[in-house]
This record gives sequence, structure tokens and C-alpha cells, in this order.
Amino acid sequence: MTRPVWAEAPTVVGRAGKGAVLTVVLLVLVVPLYSVVLTSLSDQAAINRAGGMVLMPAGLTIESYRQIFGNALIMRSMVISVLVTLIGTLLSMVTTVMCAYGLSRRGSFAHRTLLMTLIVTMFFGGGIIPTFIVVSALGGYDSYWSLILPSAISVFNIVVMRGFFMNTAQDLIDSARLDGANEWRVLWSIVVPVSKPVVAVITLFYAVGYWNSFFNALLYLPDNGKWPLQMIVYTYTLLGSPTPGTGITSGQLAGHQALAPLSIQMAVVTLTLIPILLVYPFVQRHFVKGMLIGAIKG
Repeated sequence: MTRPVWAEAPTVVGRAGKGAVLTVVLLVLVVPLYSVVLTSLSDQAAINRAGGMVLMPAGLTIESYRQIFGNALIMRSMVISVLVTLIGTLLSMVTTVMCAYGLSRRGSFAHRTLLMTLIVTMFFGGGIIPTFIVVSALGGYDSYWSLILPSAISVFNIVVMRGFFMNTAQDLIDSARLDGANEWRVLWSIVVPVSKPVVAVITLFYAVGYWNSFFNALLYLPDNGKWPLQMIVYTYTLLGSPTPGTGITSGQLAGHQALAPLSIQMAVVTLTLIPILLVYPFVQRHFVKGMLIGAIKG
């Protein structure tokens, strides 16, 4: 029996080409990360020899991390980032789940009108200045809530989750209602438990968004004592300002070794990557299923 063209076994050239492409993609992703971590562990001499980012291990030291963990401002920013991420993700998930469930029930009040209104906001917005005026007028300026509330809801995430909820087996919902369950019980006891893939994916989206966000802090937080970690990274690494609270300049001694400012920059960047690298493997198995079902069924 002749196999169809689309089911034919790949040729040797095809397999080699795929392997080469995957290898290149892997190197593009891993090498910069490797260089960032290695530079954060290198002393001034190694960085000078490399002319910047280090690719070959030499002069390894953890002095950069000692300086960071001894810096009250940076440690405070890490705590702020963690709390903002946890509280913001919880708030965003609760509101997103409730909104998506309401919009997924065809008999709910004005669900089509509300859905179209939400979708319009994906393409049209007031802009930075009107948003700044509204947030400031509501008391968000110089407040931690300005890091959460302006970006608490993502319409894209609502649409994806709505599509997944619409695919929930109607028989389960009907049987729960026959047993006397109201809409709240149906949502939290039936719909959410069987929607773990999309819930995990959307949770990751929100968590990464809050963890990586610095723009709201740039707009609404003039006090650097309230800055999240990403704002410290933006100010020091991108703008080249002195590391807040360290007072370290090029060539100054830290302990018995010359500590390079670049190594501190890369150490801070490394710390911002660790939480995402720890969380993603636990969510990755749900990623493809959650996104595809949520997007296609909607």
C-alpha cells in the first residue's frame, strides 16, 4: 500500500536540516543567557579581557551577588516585584475567569454587546496621557496599586479563556444544575477544574507580564524606594545609571577583587530571569493545549 505524500518518512537531508535549524535556534536562545550568567560571575579582569560580555569562564566570583543581597534597595525591589506579581496575578485571574465565564454563557445578559465592546478596546485606546490622567485622578500616582490595576485585565486572555469555557461539556453543567448548583458553584466546581490547561497558561501570561513590567513604575512611581526589580534593571542596565544603593564605580574594590559594574548589571538581570525559568517547566505541558483549544474553539 502506497503511503500518502504527507505521511511519507522524512529524507536524510530533511532530518539533517531540521536538526540544524533546531540547533541554531537553541544556540540563539541559550548562548546569550549563558553569557549573562557567566558575566555576572566574572571579575573585572575577565570582563576586560573579553571586552564586555564573557563567553569563556575565568576569574569566577560571587561578589556581585553579595553586593546585591547586601543592597537594601535592590532587595526591597525584589520583594515588591514578588508581591505585585502574586497579588496582581490573583486579581487578574479571578476577574478574567468570571468575565470569560459570563461571556461564554449564551443566555447571559448582553453578552454579545459586552464582548464586542471588550474587543474594540483591543484595537483602540485613549493613549498614555489620558490613562495617566485617569490613574492619577483615582489616586494611583505614587501608589503600589498603579503597578496592578491599569493592567489587571487583558481582553486577549478573556477571549482565549472564553473559547475554552464554551467547549466545556454541557452535560456536566446540566447535571450540576439538576443537583441544585448555582452559577457560582458551576463555575468554581465544574468549569474551572476541567479547564486547567487554559487556566495554567493564562496564569503564566499574567505572572510574566507583572514580573517583567516596568512602564507603570516609570509613569506613576517617582520614589525609587517603591520601584519593582524591573525598574531597577531598566534604570541601571539600559540607562547606565549607577547601581542604586551600591555606590560602586569602575575599579573600586569589593573585598579583595575589583568588581565590575557590568557584572552587577548581569547579576540583577539573572535574578529577574530565575522565577520565570523555575515556573515555566511546570506550565509548559499545558501551554500548547490551552492556547490551541482556547483560540480555535472561540
